[in-house]
Amino acid sequence: MSTQETLQKHQLVCDELYQLALEENRQLKQHRRPADAALLERKRALLAQLDETLTSLRTSNASEEAGRETRPLVEKIRSRILQILQLDKENEQLLLRASLSRGIDPVAAPAPAIALLQKIYGRTSS
Repeated sequence: MSTQETLQKHQLVCDELYQLALEENRQLKQHRRPADAALLERKRALLAQLDETLTSLRTSNASEEAGRETRPLVEKIRSRILQILQLDKENEQLLLRASLSRGIDPVAAPAPAIALLQKIYGRTSS
């Protein structure tokens, strides 16, 4: 496979990963919970494909010099990877917020010190 073909395949995988990250982002914003098992399985499969294309790129770059015709494609791929990384960072933050908020009751019980103050105040005002 030529470098150009390998880059095109790599771009497709990156585009699919970006779409998956967008889907995960929408799910985290709407439902405030981690991705389901099907989405995580798709992510694992795409990451395996990404690893394969990266290996192919390394071997094709070692065997032939990438020409000027591949530069625009390489720049597109770099741009897409940056988008994926930014979206993934946002997804991590959303996931962290969602996991932290699950541990807190929406109706929090009064803190022990506040309860004690209310008890004392209740005694003196009666």
